Amino acid sequence: MPAAMTGGTGGMGSGPRSLDCRSFWKAGAFEAPSVPAREFHDALETGDFDRARVHPKFLHTNATSHKWAFGAIAELLDNAVDEISNGATYVKVDKIVNSKDNSPMLVFQDDGGGMDPEGVRKCMSLGFSTKKSKTTIGQYGNGFKTSTMRLGADAVVFTRAIRGSNVTLSVGLLSYTFLRKTVKDDIVVPMLDFQDQDGNIVPLAYGSQGDWDNSLKIMLDWSPFSSKEELLQQFEDIDSHGTKVVIYNLWMNDDGLLELDFDDDDEDILLRDQAKDSGGLTKIQKEVIQQHISHRLRFSLRAYTSILYLKKYENFQIILRGKPVEHISVANDLKFKKVVTYKPQVTHDSQVVSVRVDIGFAKEAPVLGIFGMNVYHKNRLIMPYWKVLQEGSSRGRSVVGVLEANFIEPAHDKQDFERTPLFIRLETKLRQIIIDYWKERCHLIGYQPMDPQVKSQYKDGRKDSGGPGPKVQQKSSTDQRIGRRSSNLLPETYDDAAAMGLTANGAGFGRQFFGQAQENSMNSAGLEEDLVETGSHGVLDPNFVEKLSEENISLFTRHEELRQRDTQLKQTIGQLEHELEETKRKCSQLSTELQARKSQQQLPYMRR
Repeated sequence: MPAAMTGGTGGMGSGPRSLDCRSFWKAGAFEAPSVPAREFHDALETGDFDRARVHPKFLHTNATSHKWAFGAIAELLDNAVDEISNGATYVKVDKIVNSKDNSPMLVFQDDGGGMDPEGVRKCMSLGFSTKKSKTTIGQYGNGFKTSTMRLGADAVVFTRAIRGSNVTLSVGLLSYTFLRKTVKDDIVVPMLDFQDQDGNIVPLAYGSQGDWDNSLKIMLDWSPFSSKEELLQQFEDIDSHGTKVVIYNLWMNDDGLLELDFDDDDEDILLRDQAKDSGGLTKIQKEVIQQHISHRLRFSLRAYTSILYLKKYENFQIILRGKPVEHISVANDLKFKKVVTYKPQVTHDSQVVSVRVDIGFAKEAPVLGIFGMNVYHKNRLIMPYWKVLQEGSSRGRSVVGVLEANFIEPAHDKQDFERTPLFIRLETKLRQIIIDYWKERCHLIGYQPMDPQVKSQYKDGRKDSGGPGPKVQQKSSTDQRIGRRSSNLLPETYDDAAAMGLTANGAGFGRQFFGQAQENSMNSAGLEEDLVETGSHGVLDPNFVEKLSEENISLFTRHEELRQRDTQLKQTIGQLEHELEETKRKCSQLSTELQARKSQQQLPYMRR
């Protein structure tokens, strides 16, 4: 895409610098003007068809690959993560204000290696990627364009890079508004380059000076910045190297409200229209579900980014609206966890691939029926809480899994995988893993055992628990009393691989069953299992489900009390700050009056 072009009509007073339609899904519905035959003839004569023309409408069509706005944000975060190898230690996501119209803008900033003039041109070209590493997340060379255009109609890129002894600063404008309003029939991108010469920033023209001046004029007319000095000010908070992306003219929903909500939470960015209610649940269950990350990630960027990467990157932070995002490991929150190793047959001549699948019950089980598999690719979350089993059945309830599937390729929007035979086989295996796990351990969250042998031993254990015979050693006899409330009402853990010390006629389950269950599971084609700490020390409390519900209700009530108290404290702080400002103002007035009186009193003495 050329850096120099005709700016079209208009200066700052020629009309609004935004599209007539600000709804993303409707912004592409316009008639593209046809190019006169004479222009085609002239283009052929001048050789202007040495490159392919791409109509601006393609920018919008290309961005529709992102059905979900947070998927577009994740693409930009991936770009920053890929810069860790170039020294990046953070990526900041925040809201700033457009000084021209006071509208909010979304900004991404990292301290990676930055891009030199050639690099930023490749970034803003279509389908170009230099990321061929096995560890980098981006690979198609399309993410920047699709993600920025999905979030807003326009974007400005500021980047500073050091290449040897050369320090360059580059600015690029990708503006759907500019292309539409000036009726362009090709995607053109104004570019400005500067060079740091001993602390002096001087223009760096790769074409003619006229092209550079024209690019500056277009950028000042169609960007949020009104002068060259304002553009250069954007580099002041960029370190010696790094990149800043400012997205403006953010898309709105059908009600005329911004798709991204910056106002409801000062430490988060929320998605409107995503927090849908859950039917068929009690009020308390709905309230608890709405606090769970599987629900919040649909509309809370902080929740989504907390599980976006499987393993936490060392010395790297995602800073959302001034506060670092705390990394959450879904696998670490599972109870009665088990590890299954799946070895897919990728190709006949390929080396063996081994995939670790962590599976267990959600810590809220069985009160909440949260379930699904969290599938990552190259450490990046692709499918959160993927419903491998159909909803509406108790089988698989509360079972959650985590795996990293690097042997299959994600779709372009990185919110799904390509529907290849390999992916279909993975889906079948995961369904089998969940069903086997449920059959083996559903009794641990209060369901009737499904295996006849387990059911028999379970009943015998319940019947014999009160009579004479060998008992399981407890940490405290008082902990086993029915009705005892504790901070954790769930059975304590045990190690499947180790001896449990539970006899067939005692309370619990014998070693014989678990050995047989492990053997049966390992006979499944393509599966190998490595069992980790799971299970129970003693007899299941028949009333523990009800007690767990009471515990969750109590915790939720306590949470609401603390939240209300926090709100009240914030209001009190606000009132006190207001009173303090008012007191300061009065003190300033009194000080001024006192000074004036002193001056008046001194005048008679001065006259004498």
